[in-house]
Amino acid sequence: MFNHVFLGTDDIEKSRKFYDATMGVLGYEGHPLPHGTVYPSATGSFIVAKPANGEAMCVSNGHTLGFTAKNYDEVDAWHKAGLEAGGTDEGAPGFREKSPGNMYGAYLRDPDGNKICVFAPNVGER
Repeated sequence: MFNHVFLGTDDIEKSRKFYDATMGVLGYEGHPLPHGTVYPSATGSFIVAKPANGEAMCVSNGHTLGFTAKNYDEVDAWHKAGLEAGGTDEGAPGFREKSPGNMYGAYLRDPDGNKICVFAPNVGER
């Protein structure tokens, strides 16, 4: 369905440090662009870069970008890597009662304030 997802940043290096850490946990390698970083996959790309219109980035109210983890341990490692790389906690790893099937996930804010999360397939109790 999606070709790519693009999030804006005002600080490429700070953003790259954060996303290299969190996306690396999920198995994706970043590739520098002149205005940011791209994390390609077989089904699409995730890009974090300066907005094309030259204006400052801003966070969209209500927007959350969700990634998939392979298992619960990967969710935990992703959250830890994000905090260590300059992110802020927006929801520690755990089961989310309001998610379909009570999935296991975690939430962070990246250094620019974008809300991101990761969820693992529900494989039973933790």
